[in-house]
Amino acid sequence: MRIDKLLANMGFGSRKEVKQLLKKGGVTLSGAPVKDAKTQVDPENDDIEIFGEKVEYKPNIYLMMNKPQGVISATEDASESTVLDLLETEDLIYDPFPVGRLDKDTTGFMLLTNDGKLAHQLTSPKKKVDKTYRVHIDGVLTKDQEEELKAGVVLDDGYKTKPAKLAYYNGEPETTVQLTITEGKFHQVKRMFQAVGRKVVALKRESIGPLTLDPDLEPGTYRELNDDEVELLRKGNL
Repeated sequence: MRIDKLLANMGFGSRKEVKQLLKKGGVTLSGAPVKDAKTQVDPENDDIEIFGEKVEYKPNIYLMMNKPQGVISATEDASESTVLDLLETEDLIYDPFPVGRLDKDTTGFMLLTNDGKLAHQLTSPKKKVDKTYRVHIDGVLTKDQEEELKAGVVLDDGYKTKPAKLAYYNGEPETTVQLTITEGKFHQVKRMFQAVGRKVVALKRESIGPLTLDPDLEPGTYRELNDDEVELLRKGNL
């Protein structure tokens, strides 16, 4: 990879600004100044420094966000705020995208990454990755309604969902349930409850695969996953 492209991609300025940085002798490769923007480097193995500070290269980024209400799961939109609007420039330079989607009014765990392979694994129905939601509904589920959800329900378009796992939260009203599914159809959770005669009042995704949303993340904030968490996602139940 050309050194000017590498540094520009990592947020050290535009290609033009990086070339000026190189001309000033601010960049070294294995201790020697580099002034030619076309110099080829191996970002994973070469020792690159800018004014004595080592450049830490990472090809991929993995972010856990607590998505707030009113924000859409998209990379860009002409009229709506997107999850990318909540990111810092230093993270945006990696071109992350949301893995799967949450409705505009749904909150909770949103994963953003530029790792297309992992994103595909997490969203592919064949991989059967669990997604768990805290669901507030407009009434109490009957035993029959609960069993219908567990067996899989027929949505308004005729699609029958895969079996779901259902539980109630300890100490909370019976109108709050925990639902775990392995699919991600459009508005699926809301449509599943609609199919059994209940309306979803509020919805929050709490976990994806083996990872649970960090309780310290306030709505609209995010953090980078550590190496162990990324490995958990890769292995998990994929």
